[in-house]
Amino acid sequence: MYGSMRSLRKSTLFMSALLGGVIFSSCASVPSPSNQALPPSSADRAASINETASSVSLKAEAAPAPRTRAQLIKKASMTVIVNSVDKSIDSVSQIISKQRGDLIGLREQQPTNDSSRHTASIQLRVPQNLLEPTLEEFVKLGTVENRNITAEDVGDRLVDFQARLTNLRKTEANLQKIMDRAGSVRDVLNVAQELSNVRQSIEQIDAQLKNLQNQVAYSTITLNLEAAVSSTSPQRAVGSQIQETWNNSTHSFGAFTIGLLKLGIWLMVYSPYLLILAAAVYGFMRWRRTHSLHLTQTPESADSE
Repeated sequence: MYGSMRSLRKSTLFMSALLGGVIFSSCASVPSPSNQALPPSSADRAASINETASSVSLKAEAAPAPRTRAQLIKKASMTVIVNSVDKSIDSVSQIISKQRGDLIGLREQQPTNDSSRHTASIQLRVPQNLLEPTLEEFVKLGTVENRNITAEDVGDRLVDFQARLTNLRKTEANLQKIMDRAGSVRDVLNVAQELSNVRQSIEQIDAQLKNLQNQVAYSTITLNLEAAVSSTSPQRAVGSQIQETWNNSTHSFGAFTIGLLKLGIWLMVYSPYLLILAAAVYGFMRWRRTHSLHLTQTPESADSE
């Protein structure tokens, strides 16, 4: 009896273990609603694309690379006292052409009275490596009154612009890939708007970068020319005075002769009217004289009667 009870207890434990294993297997095979994978909706996909595009467009800038040498924007200004401003302007033009430079602007002011001077302000640019030789050529024009050179290091700005431009180009490429994968029209429009903003930023930074590079490559010079003024008026040579008098007299004679010729032409053209006017004046004077004689003779005839 004791053996049968023990056998029954073992059978009961075996059945319980078997039933528990079946129940555990059944529970494990049933998928949980919270962990079940559902297909993403269109709104979820659009939000995911927008989030990806935003994260790509806001990518952190790359660390600046070390520079080998300074990138300088050089500007120079110089004032030179010269004997003749006109001749100096011609010399400056030749120097600019020789140094492969460009003339940016020219402002010339003629003297208005004895106290003022003939001046000219010239703005030009030359390659940066030819800045010093160009200034040395300008020194030869006359007496240097003042000279100033300034330099600004823009190397950090150039590196920053280049890094930002590189990152923006990578962002543009990534956004283009996202656009190729976008399915709905809404997704395409969202990515296209973000791509347009990135390309606009690329154009702006590229323009600023090229402007800085151009300023580094070419230096700007402001050259002021002033005519020399002596304390006493120089006495002109006798030959110069005679030549000036001869020129003035011949000019006056020619102008007077031309004036007479013009007057003769005017008289010839209007001669019929002048003849008519002369005849009218002559007739009036003749009539007036005849009338006066008639009035004079009439009283004498009355007295004789």
